[in-house]
Amino acid sequence: MRRLRAAVLVAVTTIALLPSAPASAGTTPTIVNPGFESDAGWSQLGAVASAFTEAGGHSGAARLTHWAGTAYRVDTVQRVTGLRRGTYTLRAWVRSSGGQRAAELTLTGCGGPSRQVPLPRTGPEWWVQLVLSVPVERGGCTIGVHSDAAAGQWVNVDDVTFTRGPAAGRVDIQGADVSQLLKNEQHGAVYRDAHGRRDDALRILQSNGVNYLRLKVWVDPADGYSDRDDVLLVARRAKALGLKLLVDFHYSDAWADPGKQNKPAAWAGLDFEHLRQAVYEHTYGMLAALRAQHTPADMAQIGNEINGGMLWPDGRWDNWDGLAALLTAGSTAVKAASPSTRVVLHLAEGGNNGGHVWWFDNAIARGVPFDVIAVSQYLYWHGPLGYLQANLFDLATRYDKDVMVAETAYGFTTAEQDAEPNIFTPALADAGGYPATPQGQSDALRDMFNAVAAVPGGHGLGVFYWEPTWTAVAGGGWDPADPSSGDGWENQALFDYTGRALPALRIFGQF
Repeated sequence: MRRLRAAVLVAVTTIALLPSAPASAGTTPTIVNPGFESDAGWSQLGAVASAFTEAGGHSGAARLTHWAGTAYRVDTVQRVTGLRRGTYTLRAWVRSSGGQRAAELTLTGCGGPSRQVPLPRTGPEWWVQLVLSVPVERGGCTIGVHSDAAAGQWVNVDDVTFTRGPAAGRVDIQGADVSQLLKNEQHGAVYRDAHGRRDDALRILQSNGVNYLRLKVWVDPADGYSDRDDVLLVARRAKALGLKLLVDFHYSDAWADPGKQNKPAAWAGLDFEHLRQAVYEHTYGMLAALRAQHTPADMAQIGNEINGGMLWPDGRWDNWDGLAALLTAGSTAVKAASPSTRVVLHLAEGGNNGGHVWWFDNAIARGVPFDVIAVSQYLYWHGPLGYLQANLFDLATRYDKDVMVAETAYGFTTAEQDAEPNIFTPALADAGGYPATPQGQSDALRDMFNAVAAVPGGHGLGVFYWEPTWTAVAGGGWDPADPSSGDGWENQALFDYTGRALPALRIFGQF
């Protein structure tokens, strides 16, 4: 291990005492030793022995590490001077054990409020890039890595850049899939804000920063929920609150996902040409009806988690010509019914880069028109944030498309509220890497947003949380054909078992 410079006063009272890296006017600011390959450029404040460089960088030979065998608090800092007035963006590759009282990248002394972005819980296997922008008003800015940690907790940082240009690190979509909400409400579900006051669930979401809703639509569901009329009703409520809308076409009478893509009963006997026409008419009819009531869809998703295709067997993965024709029928219908609506194609397994490249290469080779790539990323099923971010970076660059997470969620407890076994169990909490607590749920959602916000070129649109309002209520179960079915999702909702909003809801307002 090579210790960073330790010739630092125990107490630093002015920013001028920090080391400075001058920037030439009109050029990219110069950071001394951005890859921590030597002892130059950076200084430490606080428990200086807990900040050091060691082998194993994101690139190059070394990285910055914060770690100690006892509790510690330390800042590694470098001041960049000679900056023209404007917006500057910090990017850095990071890893972290998680669990610290604070672990974050910081920008201070820039002429306005300080900015910070928390380091995600990654474990040692994957690096994640973070991005943070700040307006510089006074010719300089101090870049920092801050840790306030218990014994054994650690962070790694490498490959720091600080560039002048448009702000980055924000997202357009802070979304929620509330497809089960109407069913829940009509069976007696009650929702309360963080202070315990009863209120409309959509208004609670909107007041916490949610700006986009996702609604699935089934063709002829047994219980009548998530059909066209249901979507039209919730869309009116959403637009009245100023919320945007993504319509998720399942092309089924019930759940469609990687393990099942069943045709609607009414379409089961159709030949291929009539099946393709049914896709077109169903898609067109839903979106035209939304437009007619002055609540147009902002985005429309052709199929749900269609890694293996849709409308099996005609559109299965091993019949790509058939799948492409069905996708094209849906996409063409979207633009015919609602020209401003963006077309989304959605796959599960958000970190599966090889599988996603194979899929989109096939779709593009057959001329399937689309605007946005969406993925599902449940950390306990699909792997850590590093997998997700590497895939999103590649997809956005390779295809020059906007990308987003259309589904994610995490549990705030592993306790049950109804008789239906919960999907999120202690074993999945271990796999996900975050504790099954309200704070763990908040951290998982925050880190997901930050991972997407770093996608280059502003291509990271944002994140939808899946079914935050699906609390356990008799009659509001998962199976449209079985009124006695229960809710296996209540411990991943964003409302607790009394109906009160959980802290994770506040994450939306931060982006």
